[in-house]
Amino acid sequence: MQTIPLSNYPIPSIRGSVVPLLGGLTGFRRDLHAHPELSHKEFRTTDRIVEALEDAGLQPKRLESTGVVVDIGDGPIRLALRADIDALPVLEETGLPYSSENTGIAHACGHDIHATVMLGAAMVLSEFEAAGELGGRVRVIFQPAEEVMPGGALSVIEQGALDGVPRVLALHCDPRVDVGQVGTRIGAITSASDTIRIELTGRGGHTSRPHLTEDLVFALAEIAVSVPAVLSRRIDVRSGVSVVWGQMHAGSAPNAIPGHGFMAGTMRCLDAEAWHASGELLDKVVREVAAPFGVDVHLEHTRGVPPVINADAEISLIEAAARAELGEDAVVLAPQSMGGEDFAWMTQAVPGALMRLGTRTLGGETFDLHRGDYNPDERAISCGVSVMAAAALRAARGLRH
Repeated sequence: MQTIPLSNYPIPSIRGSVVPLLGGLTGFRRDLHAHPELSHKEFRTTDRIVEALEDAGLQPKRLESTGVVVDIGDGPIRLALRADIDALPVLEETGLPYSSENTGIAHACGHDIHATVMLGAAMVLSEFEAAGELGGRVRVIFQPAEEVMPGGALSVIEQGALDGVPRVLALHCDPRVDVGQVGTRIGAITSASDTIRIELTGRGGHTSRPHLTEDLVFALAEIAVSVPAVLSRRIDVRSGVSVVWGQMHAGSAPNAIPGHGFMAGTMRCLDAEAWHASGELLDKVVREVAAPFGVDVHLEHTRGVPPVINADAEISLIEAAARAELGEDAVVLAPQSMGGEDFAWMTQAVPGALMRLGTRTLGGETFDLHRGDYNPDERAISCGVSVMAAAALRAARGLRH
C-alpha cells in the first residue's frame, strides 16, 4: 500500500489543540514570572521547563549550566523554534498577584511569555507526532542569557543546538501591537548593538586655571556631543548609526577639575556593513575629538550583536501560519527596531525569522519593554503558540511556506 505524504493533505488548524492547554500554560507563565532569574543563572527556570516537557512525554536535554533543547518527531530536522528565558535586573512595579519574588529582577522583556509559547508549541507538536500527523522533526531551543552581550545564542550554537537545523524561527513580545496580531518584516528587523566605555585621565587642577591642566570635564562634554555628530557625517546616514550615552561621571567638587572621568553608552546601527565600518572608525573619532584637550583616552568598545535578518521564505512561513490561525488581518508590518537581539547569531548561521507577538490589550495602555510596569496581555500566549506550532507543522511536512 502506497503511503501518501502528509504534505499532500490540508494543514489542520492548531487552535483546537491549543485551547485545552491554556490553563496550564498560563499557570506556567505566572510561575516563571514570579521567579525570574538573570542571565546564566536560570537554574530554576531550566528545571521547570524540563519538568513540563517531560510531563508532556518528551525527552529534553539540558544545555551546559542552563537552557534546554528538545526534539519532537523523527527524521531530519525540518525547523527549529527558539525562545529566550532570562530576566532583567529591573524592579517590578506591576502590582500583579504573581509579581516577582526576587527583588530587583523582573521579566520586563516578556521572556516568560516567549518560553511559555515555545513550551506550548512543543506540546501541540507532540500531540501531532503521537497521532502520526507531524511528518518530520522539529527542535525547540530554550536559550539562556539573551540580555547580556554578545548573548547566550553563541554558546548554544557552539553546543550544537543548530547542528542539522535548516531554518529557525523566534518571536518577541511587542507592546505596540495588539493581541491577535503579529508583526513581520523581511530583511533587518533589529539593529546591531554595541556598548562603549570611555575613560579620560589628566592631572586635574583648579577651575580658575583650566589653561594649566587638562580640562577633563570639557573634554567629556565635547566627546558626548561631537562623536555622534562626526559619525553621522562619516557613515551613510541611511545605515542609522546612533550613539547614545547612558552614563557620565567626573569630579566631586564644583571648583576642582578632576583627574579622572568616564562615560558609557551604546552604539546601534541598522546595517551590518555599516556596523563593521563604524566600529573601526569609532576609536579614531574619539581620539581626534579628545586630542586638543591633552587628556589620555582609554576606549572599551564591546561588540554586541549584528542585526537580525529575516529571510523571505521564513517570513512567508510565519505569515501563512498567522493568517490561517488568527485571521487574514492578523499580520502587520513591523518597523525595524534600534534594539539588539542575539537571535541575530542564529540567523547568520541558518535562514530564519523573528516575529513580533502583539501583547497590547485592544484599547489598553501601551507598555514599553524593559520597564518595571510592563504587563503583557496573557491572551498573547494562545496566539503565539498557534502561530509557532502551525508554522512548525508546515515546515515538518516539507512546505516552504
